[in-house]
Amino acid sequence: MLEFSNVSKSFWTGTQRKVILDNASFRVELGTSLGILAPNGTGKTTLINMMAGLEKPDEGRIIRGCNISFPLGFMGGTSPRHTGKENARYIARLYSLDPDYIEAFCRWLVDIDEYFDMPMATYSSGMNSRFNFALMLALEFDMYLIDEGMPSSTDFEFNKKAGDLLQERIDRTTIVIVSHQPETLEQFATQAAVLRDGQFIQFDTLEEAKQVYDFETQS
Repeated sequence: MLEFSNVSKSFWTGTQRKVILDNASFRVELGTSLGILAPNGTGKTTLINMMAGLEKPDEGRIIRGCNISFPLGFMGGTSPRHTGKENARYIARLYSLDPDYIEAFCRWLVDIDEYFDMPMATYSSGMNSRFNFALMLALEFDMYLIDEGMPSSTDFEFNKKAGDLLQERIDRTTIVIVSHQPETLEQFATQAAVLRDGQFIQFDTLEEAKQVYDFETQS
């Protein structure tokens, strides 16, 4: 499970203090995928980074009782100077996994031909997103963190392969996904929450969360 206990987090913007979480407490149980609705600018990425351990709270405790992924979209573990192949093999060694398998899996899913053997600095933003997503799926986690849904790609084959693989993971793991769009959460979430003005409010269903979210964003 993943638990936030009396967690507070804020930033000084230069003119005012922006509150991301204000003494928030909640749990994400394994087997119960959580969708978090939050308007743009309220701290979605900060929240997901805190779950992954990339950012620390100002106050409170974050308890990670399972193997949690890095967030989809986070490229901090890869080097743009190195090739996709080199990055895949390096990450595999970090997680004590078979480099040959991780390389082959990423090469198959990303499907960018000779670019896989070129420095990632030469990749387009779409290639980078696809590589990052493939790398996340190549590693086995108990809980996957997704910021704003699937990577943007015009490649139908990639979207189908990646979507099918992610659906398989949902069936046997746990997903935490944050987005400002309710429809992004519908495929993944079994429970939902709303993040707004530092308040984290959980609901039993996505429909309940959508009603509160729609009311607050329109008011």
